[in-house]
Amino acid sequence: MITRFAPSPTGPLHLGHAFSALTAFERAQAAGGTFLLRIEDTDRARSRPQWEAQIYDDLAWLGLHWPQPVMRQSERRAAHEAAIAQLAGRGLVFPCSCRRADIRAALSAPQEGAPLPAGPDGLIYPGTCRARGMDSRQPGDALRLNMARAVDALPDLSFFESGPDHAGTHSVPPSSLIDSVGDIVLGRRDSADIAYHLAVVVDDGAQGVTEVTRGRDLFEATPLHVLLQHLLSLPTPAYHHHRLIRDDAGKRLAKRDDARAIATYRADGATREDIRRMVGL
Repeated sequence: MITRFAPSPTGPLHLGHAFSALTAFERAQAAGGTFLLRIEDTDRARSRPQWEAQIYDDLAWLGLHWPQPVMRQSERRAAHEAAIAQLAGRGLVFPCSCRRADIRAALSAPQEGAPLPAGPDGLIYPGTCRARGMDSRQPGDALRLNMARAVDALPDLSFFESGPDHAGTHSVPPSSLIDSVGDIVLGRRDSADIAYHLAVVVDDGAQGVTEVTRGRDLFEATPLHVLLQHLLSLPTPAYHHHRLIRDDAGKRLAKRDDARAIATYRADGATREDIRRMVGL
């Protein structure tokens, strides 16, 4: 059993991160498996060396340990680009020049004021550039997956999922991803960086991850990740979606919640046992 905790070094780890990391670590320990730490630092604009150093320090303070060296996504560019090239070679990728405002305007035009369709990658792309070939790619274009082509002739997407209240096999009709996910971004327009959904699938495969441990908020993205695994001939791991740690108003904790940062509690004299109690362990 191999699982992982994969934070982004864009801010301090908070109580939600502590719960996720501890959950993954203890599931690996209980199974006699391996807990991996991966640094997902593809957001070059916001990633900072000091936040990465704080991640190592906070997790070690919590009593976690992991094999060295740690995989850093920013050093995986060749593998990510090879995955895009593999998909492009099958005619599944197209360049896109649409800005967010263009997508929002195209979606809102037929029924102004109606809720806009959204999925795990944000607003469902309306297909404006879908007919473009890769030979028309221009500097600044994003790269998108042609979802209709990607799901064509695929079997049902099945994966084993567990959580605090249930466990079992989920089976998703591939065609449902056309309307629920759409043509996701594989490569961002504003840099040479690869988008999260592709990078996480490629790197989980490279590390031999057999169980992805993460919050319930990412459950919606799981069928998409299983699809990418099929397209790239990668094994599908099991998925454990744990409960979320929320603030007093019931909102999921975010990086901006510095008041609930692990480092803040440490500076105030909290112990690792205090942190465990705060997150319900």
